[in-house]
Amino acid sequence: MLDTLTIEGETFTYDAIRSGAYATTPMSPYTQHTLEFCNAWLNGQTQFTVHTSGSTGVPKPIQLGRTQMQQSALMTGKALGLTQGQRALVCLNTQYIAGIMMLVRGFELGLHMTIIPPSENPLKNLKETYSHPTPFDFVALVPMQVQAILKYPTGTPWLNDLQVVIIGGAPVNYALAKALKPLRPQVYVTYGMTETVSHIALRQINSSSRAEEYQLLPGVHMRQDKRGCIEIQSPTTCHQWITTNDLVQLTDATHFKWLGRADRVINTGGVKVQVETVEQAIDEVMTEQGIQRRFFVASLPDHRLGEQIIVVLEGTPLPQNRQQAILENTAGLLKKYEAPKSMHFVAEFAETPTAKIDRLHTIKHLRKP
Repeated sequence: MLDTLTIEGETFTYDAIRSGAYATTPMSPYTQHTLEFCNAWLNGQTQFTVHTSGSTGVPKPIQLGRTQMQQSALMTGKALGLTQGQRALVCLNTQYIAGIMMLVRGFELGLHMTIIPPSENPLKNLKETYSHPTPFDFVALVPMQVQAILKYPTGTPWLNDLQVVIIGGAPVNYALAKALKPLRPQVYVTYGMTETVSHIALRQINSSSRAEEYQLLPGVHMRQDKRGCIEIQSPTTCHQWITTNDLVQLTDATHFKWLGRADRVINTGGVKVQVETVEQAIDEVMTEQGIQRRFFVASLPDHRLGEQIIVVLEGTPLPQNRQQAILENTAGLLKKYEAPKSMHFVAEFAETPTAKIDRLHTIKHLRKP
């Protein structure tokens, strides 16, 4: 039975956390609020308030029950084959559902937890002796962290020593997916949200079959509403149906392809265009041209089309000939009305607290005269 965890290099016993004895130790605010959650969990608290990240709207508080969170951890453990005694690195923000559920998985599955503050490159926050070989079996990351790790000198060997990697919080782009395919561990992209208590489906990105399809976790059911959006029922939703804004294609009872968000459809010239389709094409073109920048697709008012599709890139403007090449090559991969008309540049994207691009805030800034 495990009875200790390590956070920011300090080891705490479960008894000390449960009793609150850790409060006498000087610590960072991050360690403080993480141990406060651990204290509540170990003392059997039954209700928790978790805030959404705000990536698709205003952040909102959601009440989650202990049983829901326990069910989520057990479902993930079964799907990934996690077993008691395995070692987990917790490097996601423990104020939000992804980081919180890593803690819950640690407690419920009996995992050894090493907890560090979130950063772009978690390896820089680990002690030098942790760099290679890794003492971890399981880690959850966001795409930005994976990209940074792959660029790090010991990053690829470190990843290859893991057994399971899950990636969530944002889409995995063309270049990153290509880089992940040769890795040895099982690498999964997750699908879920705060309302479903983290992920309820996984897609193994380095699988030889069905690599583009998400598979539901055990006990999860799905259906589509009239819009074509997925509805979810699982133990993590207290067996109630949850309606989402995610457009999907169901391939069978347990597999689906994610197409994009219903609230990210642009009506241009009377034709509805799915933003994610355009982003995938731009991503492929920019990768092939060796351009690595964050970007997203949006629209601006147009007197003729109603909405004009645009691309917003982070950083300094590209030369006009490179912009034109990207737009022309992208148009070759898309239908006529799907092709973006222009490129716009913002020095630095606004971000949510979980490091996702805050598109709404960025666009508001872009539209200012």
